[in-house]
Amino acid sequence: MSTALAGKRALITGSTQGLGLAAAQRLAASGCHVVINGFGEPGEVSALLQDLKGRGEVQAIYSPADLKDPRQIENMVAQAVATLGGVDIVVNNAVVRHVASVETLASADWDEGLAVNLSAAFHTIRLTLPGMKTRNWGRIVNVSSIYGLIGATNRIGYVTTKTALLGLTRAVALETTGYNITCNAICPGTSTTPVHEASVQALMDARQLARADAERLLLVGKQPTGRLISSSGAAALIAFLCGPDARDITGASMPIDGGWSVR
Repeated sequence: MSTALAGKRALITGSTQGLGLAAAQRLAASGCHVVINGFGEPGEVSALLQDLKGRGEVQAIYSPADLKDPRQIENMVAQAVATLGGVDIVVNNAVVRHVASVETLASADWDEGLAVNLSAAFHTIRLTLPGMKTRNWGRIVNVSSIYGLIGATNRIGYVTTKTALLGLTRAVALETTGYNITCNAICPGTSTTPVHEASVQALMDARQLARADAERLLLVGKQPTGRLISSSGAAALIAFLCGPDARDITGASMPIDGGWSVR
């Protein structure tokens, strides 16, 4: 791993599993101290922290902040500053998904999607940006989705928030020029996250399929490659966007979707 990020401090939301955890692992291996956030049993979280510390001999701390609550987001950032001295890298990955049409989505579910998928990213950025500006360095990566680039039925909250996240990315990118801060978004397709892994396994069990065949069946009409997007590959893209070779990339929305968005 490159040592260009050694000593930087990264806050990754929604990072106790899936893509967020892969990003935390990649950044820790690159020498970043990391703050992970999400839900998990104490023993599981403790094991994650020990693993992260061992990947790059770095500090790793955990925040249980519920991102629906701005006050808990404030506490999470304050904890990071108090423990690590600041936040140089933010990866906004936390997400909730509700499957429903416009007229059947519960108001509470709509509000939760806005809070976790969009407002939490805004609050985390606004709270960490002053320190980045003072240090004249910062990297922000917002994890959007293929559904930030295209529409879909029965995903009104998810499509809306992931699309809005791209607008947030562009606005922040323009407001931070001149401070050596970049703000970009990645747009993964269907990835190797627990929810999708469960879908693949269900197909394998129900139809007695090999894994590759189950993935192709799950993704028919979507990802032309016919395979799940690797979370480690998405994490590598995040790490690249945080590194020196990406200093001139800002305001971008990068698909990593196996060709889905260009069908």
